[in-house]
Amino acid sequence: MSVSWSASMITPYADLGSAPLFRKEVELDAGHGRVESAVLHISSLGVFDAAINGRPVGDDVLSPGWSSYEWRLRYRSYDVAAHLADRNVLTVAVGNGWYRGRLGFSGMRELYGDRLGIIAQLEIGFADGHRQVVVSDGTWTVVGSDVLADDIYDGQTIDARRRDPDWYAFGAKQQWGVLNARGLDFEVARLVPYVGPPVKRHEVLAPVKVWSSPSGRTLVDFGQNLVGWLRFTVRGPRGAEIRIRHAEVLEDGELGVRPLRDAQATDRFILSGGEDFFEPTMTFHGFRYAEISGWPGELTSASVEAVVVHSELRRTGFFECSEPLLNQLHRNVVWGTKGNFLDLPTDCPQRNERLGWTGDIAAFAPSAAYLFDVGAFLSDWLVDLALEQRHHEGVVPFVIPDVLKLLPSPPEFPKPDSTAVWSDAAVWVPWTLYQAYGDRGVLERQYDSMAAHVRRVGTLTSPNGLWDTGFQFGDWLDPDASPHEPWNAKADRGVVATACLFRSARIVAETAALLGRAEDAADFQALADRTRTAFNTHYVSSDGIIVSDCTTVYTLAITFGLLDEPAEQLAGKRLTELVAESGYRISTGFAGTPFITDALTKTGHLDAAYALLMQRECPSWLYPVTMGATTVWERWDSMLPDGTINPGEMTSFNHYALGAVADWMHRVIGGIAPLEPGYSRVLIAPRPGGGLTWAKTSLDTPHGPIRVSWRTDNGGLTVETELPAGVTGILSLDGEPDTELGAGPHTTQAEETSTT
Repeated sequence: MSVSWSASMITPYADLGSAPLFRKEVELDAGHGRVESAVLHISSLGVFDAAINGRPVGDDVLSPGWSSYEWRLRYRSYDVAAHLADRNVLTVAVGNGWYRGRLGFSGMRELYGDRLGIIAQLEIGFADGHRQVVVSDGTWTVVGSDVLADDIYDGQTIDARRRDPDWYAFGAKQQWGVLNARGLDFEVARLVPYVGPPVKRHEVLAPVKVWSSPSGRTLVDFGQNLVGWLRFTVRGPRGAEIRIRHAEVLEDGELGVRPLRDAQATDRFILSGGEDFFEPTMTFHGFRYAEISGWPGELTSASVEAVVVHSELRRTGFFECSEPLLNQLHRNVVWGTKGNFLDLPTDCPQRNERLGWTGDIAAFAPSAAYLFDVGAFLSDWLVDLALEQRHHEGVVPFVIPDVLKLLPSPPEFPKPDSTAVWSDAAVWVPWTLYQAYGDRGVLERQYDSMAAHVRRVGTLTSPNGLWDTGFQFGDWLDPDASPHEPWNAKADRGVVATACLFRSARIVAETAALLGRAEDAADFQALADRTRTAFNTHYVSSDGIIVSDCTTVYTLAITFGLLDEPAEQLAGKRLTELVAESGYRISTGFAGTPFITDALTKTGHLDAAYALLMQRECPSWLYPVTMGATTVWERWDSMLPDGTINPGEMTSFNHYALGAVADWMHRVIGGIAPLEPGYSRVLIAPRPGGGLTWAKTSLDTPHGPIRVSWRTDNGGLTVETELPAGVTGILSLDGEPDTELGAGPHTTQAEETSTT
């Protein structure tokens, strides 16, 4: 909705000692009949909770979220006609959020600004055509709210003694010091509507266990690592304080808080002496366990509940099979997605980070786009990526929004320049969205950003055509590296980076052709061809050995299409040997892990792919499941077999990137893959193996739901498919000729040729 803004950004004259509560009394213009429409347009520097007559104007939280505030601040528009009476009180509480709160690793605050503020415009239309407009300006008042402290990392403190019912009463006098608001310099042109969905409350979980720890502390287990907060109603002595600490795991029977680094993740609630309701909506925590102290009386499983918070995303893809551990792995991927898709795709939701790392979503986007409708969500984030890139001379930063540019640079991270996998998100993410939803609009909107990235990298290559210069994360978090040196991977960084340049150049060449940019298409294809030649000349020996001879380099060369026959088959053979030598344990990091099962499958080693997937010993996808994980971990061994936490500084228990194998599970086990963008034509090609006896998957595409299920019985394979109207499919089964499928249900019998 386009808004002609006449409102001003306003801020308190002075520090109120708590989160400011802006207030405006609104009396409807008389004599114009009934209210036909009423829309509140609002945004803030900080995060806001807006209400009319004490009733929230919407069901979203943490709005307006986190965008590249220097150039883009989103606003929300609410239909509030049902909220209005003849006399009204509009209130807006503002917390620090990402704008003024702590961000990054160094403890710094106020990175974007030191003043909280709101801009609001209430537009009321009456039956006779009269229009009343109420805008934020110097006539608004500000009082100190009941929120004494709030921070994304550290938690929220709420003092119920400061609550005043007169806040919401027309004509009332507030007991807490009232100040007038003042204007704040702000360019209204920065205000833009949301592209993606808002953050909302979703599931509500009850405790599965309440008990005392070895030190006598009261602990609560919600049975699921989640992102959100606790809420409850309680009665206790006036001035008493309830404190809630959050953590993802236990260690030695107590909260395992070391992985939080210096994030306090602690909420405090001070009681009024009456019946108090508490819900900390200006922070969020990643946790499964809570330590609660100061609770008046006995704390039971009925005393508190956990509220799950994330961006509003429609679930589209499902998977289930005969192996319970794989089903739990898939559930972990789903929960990891929800927990980290909170306004932007973050790396983790619990420690002093929670940043939009580009490398994580570059790897995970295909899995996300199957599980949820993430088109608008990721398109919103890509707007900020393009903005940051444009102001970084074509460089895609490590994180979006780029808060790192406002912080002291850690010694291990030099001045950012284009970096393989991470910066490739500029290309890989929009391409993934196009493949998933068939909407060329995302390519049109992001084309300049995609092209700028590849052009930039083209200037960074050595004279020999290899991208072997500058800082690279490489195959980050190689499991064979020291937990204190996550960058120290087996894979040669130049091999990884050059392979990524080839993939990105080829994608942009195809994008340019789709968009009718023939000259660009030729230029990018020429760069891809030169890069491929350089890769084979300098990195691939005559016997098929690739420089650094490890699983990741063969994986990328195969899946990205860098090799001709017979080199690809030699690479597949060598990859399979290395996987076997590892005991079918994971030996890849961020760069290789999303693609290794595809590389094995493509070269005819499906059995090895299944053996890798089904491995239960560490490092493997199923090891965390055997350890009770309910989300995907950052490290394969975030928790060691003895129940202690990995000693590395980076040890998150909710990090979706390594869950990218779900994409392979959907396509190869389940058997659903697009033959054309948006699934207008679909490949139905399940490949049973790994001892599985059945699997089923479904996907709600832009054309309707696609369903595939299969089962094995007495050496036979039965495949059932269902396609929506307007979608055609190709059924491809091992040992059988391909069959074209039309809309509707189909049942096919075949001889089983699966692996074991």
